[in-house]
Amino acid sequence: MKKPKWVVEKERAKRSAAQQTVWLFGLHAVRDALTNPAREKLRLILTRNAADRLGDAVEAGGVEPEIADPRKFPAPLDPASVHQGAALEVRPLDWGDLDSRCAAEEGSARRAVVVLLDHVTDPHNVGAILRSAEVFGARAVIGTLRHSAPETGALAKSASGALERQPYLRVVNLAQAMTRLADMGYVLLGLDGEAERDLEDALTDAGTDRPVALVLGAEGPGLRAKTRTTCHGLVRLPAAGAFGSLNVSNAAAVALYAARSRGAG
Repeated sequence: MKKPKWVVEKERAKRSAAQQTVWLFGLHAVRDALTNPAREKLRLILTRNAADRLGDAVEAGGVEPEIADPRKFPAPLDPASVHQGAALEVRPLDWGDLDSRCAAEEGSARRAVVVLLDHVTDPHNVGAILRSAEVFGARAVIGTLRHSAPETGALAKSASGALERQPYLRVVNLAQAMTRLADMGYVLLGLDGEAERDLEDALTDAGTDRPVALVLGAEGPGLRAKTRTTCHGLVRLPAAGAFGSLNVSNAAAVALYAARSRGAG
């Protein structure tokens, strides 16, 4: 029997991702990746100074460093990258599937929360969102395989280590992922500055134990039409004045805090 198109696309994307490599850079990002046993590490380039500062992490990472002249640093990085004398080639992390990562835990004192990103392409924004998601205990941050920020050195640096610990899933079709989350019991709340309802009111109505998916769109375009109609409701973050727009990463942090503070058992 012929496989459905979406299954073929998912398998093709998974094979492609397995062949990709990523160059992480900067002392913090490289240290966290070296000490993450789930990371497949391929090549480590350090200046002598960076090697001294990362001594324990290098030993834990199990990869022999290449000591480089800081004036001729050989890693294939953007010239504007602030690498601090440290670069590590790795394979992208495999966080598993949506069902296993986002299933609510029975008996948990706090409700499950996930973040969905609709075509958010800026790695600095996604990195900051991963950091907030880790701080507030989100099950996962979910983007799309296309038109969303992949794992890159810039994203890892912005995430300040969270990329190694916070599940970041990328799916073929965001609306299908949202529908699956709804089937799992999640209430899907799309953030929209023009919405009439406040996020706090929607969270109160959802109760303290129903899992919540916070859906955020790219800056400028916002949520796409299909994403909007797949949400259970559109909500806004209340603002004190007429100028009420937040950067998407800041909006995610505020929304995550609100979801957590109203999700205690």
